[in-house]
Amino acid sequence: MKLICGNSNRPLAEAIAAHMRVPLAECNVRRFADEEVFVEIQENVRGDDVYVIQSTSYPANDNLMELLVLIDALRRSSAGRITAVIPYFGYARQDRKSAPRTPITAKLVANMITQAGAHRVLTMDLHAGQIQGFFDIPTDNLYAVPEIVRDIEKQKDRDNVMVVSPDVGGVVRARALAKRLSTGLAIVDKRRDKPGSSEVMNIIGDVSGKSCMLVDDIIDSGGTLCSAATALLESGAAEVSAYITHGVLSGKAVDRINASDLSSLVITDTIGATDAVTASSKIREISISPMFAKAITRIANGESVSVLFE
Repeated sequence: MKLICGNSNRPLAEAIAAHMRVPLAECNVRRFADEEVFVEIQENVRGDDVYVIQSTSYPANDNLMELLVLIDALRRSSAGRITAVIPYFGYARQDRKSAPRTPITAKLVANMITQAGAHRVLTMDLHAGQIQGFFDIPTDNLYAVPEIVRDIEKQKDRDNVMVVSPDVGGVVRARALAKRLSTGLAIVDKRRDKPGSSEVMNIIGDVSGKSCMLVDDIIDSGGTLCSAATALLESGAAEVSAYITHGVLSGKAVDRINASDLSSLVITDTIGATDAVTASSKIREISISPMFAKAITRIANGESVSVLFE
């Protein structure tokens, strides 16, 4: 078995390798002067079970291309089996036609990864569950909930916690966490009473005096999360924090979080942290490297991955 990584999130790859006590394979991933991606595998991988660790986060196109070229290089080097380990699967929010004459890019990306030569995919908290079916190869979708539960148990008194979904679409995810914690569940319902009117946030559930915990898979601009935090406090919540799997945090998102009513934002390390994220006093990172290390080990040994969901 060999582990290899691109440039998207080397610290996570190194952490996974450390947990597994397996060194990262030597690999040169660089750019030509015209920004074309070039990959050179610098050790023998013939017949090996190889795991390519690469998130397709910002810059999404560059990191996706790196992943595809890495897979192609391994296939042409006669690797026995290639597993694409994609902690954050970019383009996941383009999982359906949002309007006439628009693409389903998540399916296109799945096809590209398969055609490049991957035999299997391992990812985490896909934005939409159906993306797992977009691949024509075995695909394991891990969930960050067990790691989040462990962190919450160390940080908070569960007796006063209320899990909150920031929108109706995230209810299933929030319900799963609330069930694990044996806590209540609330929902932030965004709606406009009529066209042209301002958006109103209605809170479904009694959050009075509760320590509310917003839960979602992705935070991008942070606008929805910050507005939800304000609405919860206005509805009587004692405090509002957030647990998000993928910290995309585009543009001014970190500034928005720092100025918001959120007491804290906890993200995982599926995406490499920027300097702004590291410097923020409100943002904390937990590592999902132990879970990926266990999943890779189980796949390599032909064991079930589903036990990691428990």
